[in-house]
Formats: sequence, structure tokens, C-alpha cells
Amino acid sequence: MNEKEIIERWTRGLSKYQLAKIYKREYNMQITIIRSELRNRHSGRYITNYEALRKVEQVIYKYLKRK
Repeated sequence: MNEKEIIERWTRGLSKYQLAKIYKREYNMQITIIRSELRNRHSGRYITNYEALRKVEQVIYKYLKRK
């Protein structure tokens, strides 16, 4: 999920906690796909709820600061 998608969903009414949950799920799913290859089995790192919330808050704050 990129920054544009986060802002769109946030303006539609999702809370930052719901967005963090969605962001975490999508990010970790991508890491799972990357790790499924034998060559990349130790690549990447799963993120926690706190790290996902941090990313979402940064994007929202940057958007509000620009506006």
C-alpha cells in the first residue's frame, strides 16, 4: 500500500489503527512471498503493529502538513 492509498482510505473514514492493521497485513504478505523463494529465504523482516502505525502516522502527518 503506497502513501496515496493510505490518504484515500483515511479521508474516507478509516482510523489510523485500522489502516495500520491493513498496512501490516499487506506488507507481511509481500515479505512472505519474497521469502518463499529458496534464494531469499532469510531476506526481509516482518513488521509489528507499532511499526505499521508509525508508518501510517508519518504519511498522515506529512499530508496534513502539506495541506
